[in-house]
Amino acid sequence: MNYWLIKSEPGTYSIDDLKKEKKTMWNGVRNYTARNNMRDMKKGDICLFYHSVTDPSIVGLSKVVKESYQDPTTEETAWVVVDVAFEEKFKTPISLNEVKLHPKLENMQLLKQSRLSVQKVTKEEYDFILKLAKELAK
Repeated sequence: MNYWLIKSEPGTYSIDDLKKEKKTMWNGVRNYTARNNMRDMKKGDICLFYHSVTDPSIVGLSKVVKESYQDPTTEETAWVVVDVAFEEKFKTPISLNEVKLHPKLENMQLLKQSRLSVQKVTKEEYDFILKLAKELAK
């Protein structure tokens, strides 16, 4: 299993939208590195769901339920989508500032390539984020 972080502006598509819809096609990615990451996603992989721009924070989890396929919103064959399903909304979001405080997260792509909309996450980073989410929820 692999771990990822996917970003969305909450005014465009939020964790609450995904919770309501249960699953969605993750489209609109127009960056080659992010696209390549989507091509590497496998069914069952877990994604940290990140709200960008306004109060940037990790707000929950989603799961890849359909591997990459041609983006139906464009005729350009370079672009793909995946389908993701809602898994969990964190009781307390993990702010970007909170992420920056922890040495175990200092190498996250979130901090190194902040504008990348689909990012790899290591198992160690993922496990630490889950631990942090539980601590913040107390």
